[in-house]
Amino acid sequence: MKTIGIKALKNNLSAVIKSVEAGETVQVTDRGKVVVRMVPADGRAEPKTDEERMEQLVREGIATPARGKWKRPHNLVGTVPFDELMRQLDADREDR
Repeated sequence: MKTIGIKALKNNLSAVIKSVEAGETVQVTDRGKVVVRMVPADGRAEPKTDEERMEQLVREGIATPARGKWKRPHNLVGTVPFDELMRQLDADREDR
């Protein structure tokens, strides 16, 4: 993701718009604070891989970056679908 200040954006608006059209996300800053995020109108900036999703969560302040490289767990033993998990929780709560 590219970050650019307002003054630089004004001076290079056509080039920045072309890079956004090509699929790049551009953050615009005002005195170092991000005030605008420019993304392609057709949604091509949506994350496609797990790494891109994690990077987006970090950018949005939802997640904190790990010290090492993040990897999706490849051996998920004992996973159940969400609706089954909720049924099990409800059944457990009824016992109380």
